[in-house]
Amino acid sequence: MMHHILAIGIAMMLDRLIGDPPHWPHPVRWIGKYIYKAAELLNKGPHAYRNGFLMVGSLIVIVFLTVAGAVFLAYLVHPFLGVAAEAVLIASGLAQKSLQVAAEDVYRPLVNKNLDEARHKLSWIVGRDTRHLDESEITRGVVETVSENTSDGITAPLFWAFLLGAPGLWVYKAVNTCDSIVGYKNEQFRQFGFASARLDDLLNFVPSRITGFLILMLTVNRRKLSIPGRLKEWIQYAPQHPSPNSGWLEAATAVQLGVRLGGENSYGGVSSFRAYMGLPVYQLEASHIKEAVTHMQIASWAFFILFAMGGIIIEFA
Repeated sequence: MMHHILAIGIAMMLDRLIGDPPHWPHPVRWIGKYIYKAAELLNKGPHAYRNGFLMVGSLIVIVFLTVAGAVFLAYLVHPFLGVAAEAVLIASGLAQKSLQVAAEDVYRPLVNKNLDEARHKLSWIVGRDTRHLDESEITRGVVETVSENTSDGITAPLFWAFLLGAPGLWVYKAVNTCDSIVGYKNEQFRQFGFASARLDDLLNFVPSRITGFLILMLTVNRRKLSIPGRLKEWIQYAPQHPSPNSGWLEAATAVQLGVRLGGENSYGGVSSFRAYMGLPVYQLEASHIKEAVTHMQIASWAFFILFAMGGIIIEFA
């Protein structure tokens, strides 16, 4: 257990300092290639629904056995090599640094009033149309992305790393990547992507709620709401989000910042309304991006400390 916790702690530091170097080989790319090829071969005919389960199930088995085998062999050689190998594998599955960089890439042109560049950089991290967004809507896009991905990209991978080590983290990343590629409720993927989407919801269920709670308890509340007041609004707004998990992050962020998230988005020229999260006490502006990044960092490290302490207690119990 102590080797395991040490590996996760080193991984957190590696991700915070180095992040995801763009030219390094990344397992998500290999996982993505498998998913695209499987979708090409299996997403057809009357058995697309069943084939979606076969695709995600086979990917889980392949990823788990590959990572578990690599970690086992490393620990077999020497515990130090095992910790190092597991730390690198876990670090490559975290997104703390890359999420911060992506947010700041939009923040810088936004504070310099270069809205065209800010819209362009925002289009790299969201699926919505960005060409005509003003400062408030650009900020909303970044804040929502940072908030949602605090769980998707950091604390949910950590949760499964604490439970099952690097193999657990990479099983989660495989399912999450499946959801990103085929988990859409459109004509193409409605049946084939069902298994990926529902399994991703299941794997995110606990960590998303813990993370939202940590944001609510440990970050600054701009309206100076009491803890019962924060909890009341959080529980009120979170279930209104179309995602069973994302609302618990976005509602916590909205309550703490005193802003309203959600509203009208356009996808390929088609308007789509997402339920409002929070009260618009303050107008969304560029500074809220920095605050959302701070929320992400606080919640991520608090999540690590919480589970590391739990692991240490279990070890010595």
